Amino acid sequence: MGGRRTVMIGCALVMLMGLFSFPRLLLGSDQTRVKEMIQNNCAGCHRLEGKAESRFNLKAPDLIWAGSKYQRSWLLRYLTGKEAPLYPKGYRWDLSEGPTRHPVVTEDEAQGIAEYFEQHNKDSRVKVGAFDVSKISKFDATFGGMAYKAHACLGCHLIEENGKLIGGPQSISLAASGQRYNMDWLFRFGQNPQDFITHTGEFLADATEPQLRAVIGFLAVQGVKDFKYYEPWTAPEFGMASADRGKVLYKEYCAQCHGFTGKGDGPAASGLEPKPAIHANIPFDKVPTDYLYNVINHGGAAMGKSPNMPYWGLTIGQQGVADVMAYLKATFKGGADVAQATVGGEGPSGVCPQPRKTAKAPADFLSKTSPLPHSDATVQAGKTLFLQTAQPVACAMCHGEKGNGQGFMGAALIPPPRNFTCGSMMKDLPDGQLFWIIKNGSPGTGMMSFAGLPDEQVWQLIAYVRSLAK
Repeated sequence: MGGRRTVMIGCALVMLMGLFSFPRLLLGSDQTRVKEMIQNNCAGCHRLEGKAESRFNLKAPDLIWAGSKYQRSWLLRYLTGKEAPLYPKGYRWDLSEGPTRHPVVTEDEAQGIAEYFEQHNKDSRVKVGAFDVSKISKFDATFGGMAYKAHACLGCHLIEENGKLIGGPQSISLAASGQRYNMDWLFRFGQNPQDFITHTGEFLADATEPQLRAVIGFLAVQGVKDFKYYEPWTAPEFGMASADRGKVLYKEYCAQCHGFTGKGDGPAASGLEPKPAIHANIPFDKVPTDYLYNVINHGGAAMGKSPNMPYWGLTIGQQGVADVMAYLKATFKGGADVAQATVGGEGPSGVCPQPRKTAKAPADFLSKTSPLPHSDATVQAGKTLFLQTAQPVACAMCHGEKGNGQGFMGAALIPPPRNFTCGSMMKDLPDGQLFWIIKNGSPGTGMMSFAGLPDEQVWQLIAYVRSLAK
């Protein structure tokens, strides 16, 4: 242990000496003096050339590829002392000595270092333009966040979620990664981290390229205020959308479940649970464009709905998605009476009581109670979510603006949406059951998962739907 501590103290002393020995008034264009400064003050801890090496043999992160790795604006802030330490427990996690502040240089010195890295420390393996930050959609970032957790990235790296830092502090914090990294480099790093550093806990995920791109998209928005998300439905393909082409695609792909006339009676429907949506009952011109695009392009499971709905984007391409959307909007106008739909004794929408076959929540959920005060403010916040802002889609679109299960999208669902105005039914539903259903969805029904909603918002929704019961 004494030897380990000596290594850390020795490195810290080198960095501290560098802090007082940097030549002042350095001009950013004076690359000879910059090189001297880097060799004399940085190379004591950082490697500037070489190949992948174990962190156990290093003192600080490699700068071999710094010219490709960092965004210049962030690097300048970091070198001038305006950014927090990157490693909550220090770079050498085997020593766990805690975070260490980097020596501070002047603005001119930082400019010179950044320029030197850009000229001399580029990574030839990184393809410029391999990852287009301007094409990150809100769905990409959300899905990437789920993939980030599913592939265990959270085990080592911190991120910010709902205003709190979560995750393991063992490695570099990614809470503001969108300000720090060049995403072309981060995408190449994600393809095989062991190309950059070996055998010190680096994990190679079994992820497809689209999953990796989604994770990088998620990291690209971390710490970036008011990130401008790409909206795929504004792409040129949608300006050339054809309902006639969409009709052909609908017959070839959609009709096998949804039926040739959109009545949910395709040949596959008899074996599916829940039943396919009845498109003929939906006024598609009222369905939010982002929701319609995402459920067709990314599939049911990606939207918290039935995994029986495939992700068609890879099969029919963006032009195909645009054409199918055009066909749906031109063909199906809704107008069916949702209250008439009833299957399997589960009750038509709007009736009271409304028998259901919803699975019972696990005991640890059933015991949950709301931590929020019972107040008008809580109910009003829930009402706003219910009618307008809940994601991936406002609750009212299925459950109706009055909460009676008669929303315009609910007309397509079998069984129909729950009628929250039915007091005799709602009184027997524990808060924990409602919490579990909102977070996880309800298998065998059209109720999607709202897993991305913070717990506080779920409790606000529950307070509001409770207020609707008569």
